[in-house]
Order: sequence, then C-alpha cells, then structure tokens
Amino acid sequence: MSWTSDETTVRLPATLLQPIAADDVVRIVAGVAATGVLEDILEIAGPEVFPLDQLGRMTLAARGDERPVVVDPSAGLYSYVRGTALLAGDDAVLAETTYRQWLGV
Repeated sequence: MSWTSDETTVRLPATLLQPIAADDVVRIVAGVAATGVLEDILEIAGPEVFPLDQLGRMTLAARGDERPVVVDPSAGLYSYVRGTALLAGDDAVLAETTYRQWLGV
C-alpha cells in the first residue's frame, strides 16, 4: 500500500487475490516434504478471495489507520492483473488461516 498511498488516501485496484499466511505455506510445504510424494505442481492458496481494495481497508482498520481506500484501476503493480489470474484453481490446497485471523481481528 505504501506505493499507492499518501498521507490522506490509499489508492488500490480491485484486483482479486487469495492471500495465504506464511505459517500455512510452511505447514503445507513441510507436509509435502515429509511424505516425499509430489508428482505434479501443488497449488496452494488462502481460504478466501478478496478484492485488493477490501484487503487494504481491512488492514488499515486493524492498524487503526483511518485513511480511506479509493478504488483506482491504475494504482500499483496489481493494476495490470485482470480477472481471476491470481486465484487458485479448483484443485488447489486451501490453507486454514483466514485473513482476519492473520490480522488478529
């Protein structure tokens, strides 16, 4: 958010994301490493889908930051991503930790 923010406003696109907690990544990768079985690509993702602007609002609220988030389709690197390109496929392993749990709210 720091790239698309100033003292009064945060600008973010509504790009869809499926955030995953680092602890969940470690747990899933360790589980695969322990079994020693992986015959293909293992896609992993968080359990929820959010537009980036909503994630920004949730994050700011958890930090006590009252700046508004404005949807700006041209803001930041994620503005170039369209549709569901950053979402997990149907066969993905979904992590357990929700974004709100990760934020601690």
